[in-house]
Amino acid sequence: MTQPYVRMIDTIKIAQFGLGPIGLESVKLAAAKPWARVVGAIDIDPEKFGKDLGELTQLANLQGVSVYRTVEDLMRHARPDVVLHTTVSKFKDAFPQLEPLARPGISVVSSCEELLFPQLKEPVLAARLDKLCRENGARIVGTGVNPGFVMDVLPLCLTGVSREVRSIDVERLVNASTRRAPLQKKIGSGLAPAEFRRLFQEGRAGHAGLKESAALIAHCLGWATEKITETGEPVIADHDIRTHFFEVKQGLTCGLHQRVEAEVEGKVCITLDLKMYLDAKDPHDAIRIDGEPSLDVVVKGGVAGDDATVAALLNTAGRISSAKAGLLLMSDLTLPRWA
Repeated sequence: MTQPYVRMIDTIKIAQFGLGPIGLESVKLAAAKPWARVVGAIDIDPEKFGKDLGELTQLANLQGVSVYRTVEDLMRHARPDVVLHTTVSKFKDAFPQLEPLARPGISVVSSCEELLFPQLKEPVLAARLDKLCRENGARIVGTGVNPGFVMDVLPLCLTGVSREVRSIDVERLVNASTRRAPLQKKIGSGLAPAEFRRLFQEGRAGHAGLKESAALIAHCLGWATEKITETGEPVIADHDIRTHFFEVKQGLTCGLHQRVEAEVEGKVCITLDLKMYLDAKDPHDAIRIDGEPSLDVVVKGGVAGDDATVAALLNTAGRISSAKAGLLLMSDLTLPRWA
């Protein structure tokens, strides 16, 4: 019988920055990888720092691995090769956490949504961090499922068989009842519709990173966008809904409908349409490319957000060292794959 191909990856020392639901699952997956060695974690929660990762994860092979309060505390005890960063959504909030990692040349794979294309909203900070990374040999990249794959990287991969691309239209429908508490909260579960609209306008509700997904697509296709517009409306519950985390009465917000359109030469060439709400029926991801040839691809059930986000972080960590130093885009790395 032919033996399966065994992938060879040098052992990578990994630390986890942020021990929320995604962070804890990330460090657990890292502990299961034969090529990874978890050397520490960082979290500002006083209930967590100073604790043992074995205690927090209930994994025997993480016993004796400590949680520290700052990067400096971690560095006094261990020097990771790669840090998995799962704390904030906005790049300007992530910057002060990433800068002390870039200075000693430590690479970072982050779930920060705006880090997918940080030049869009924070070009000055992005240039500053890129310079710091290149000077010190660090690599920093933002990834995940959305943004990071379904509504940006996957459509770009599909254009690899195109003779011409005229437009890209991506639709994602997510049943948020199956997702973690923080996500159910950020989509407005239980809010009055008017309150959701107010919070969305203030940038305090809704899905982060959708504009960045459009910007990445345009950048990779060489399209100069004239305008990227974003809208967001509440999805109203038509029946009482109960999840593990929320009770939502009929008439209140149970999720969102968010949409981004990017114009190129006066035409909308990129449309990203996201519906994420409790008890959504027929979840799926659909990608339509108008071009030569045209493509219409549907992922039935959609890509599982939380589990797949954790996988995206670890799979990227397994190949980031082969990339050039700098503040990177997903398009700067080799083809996404299991590691």
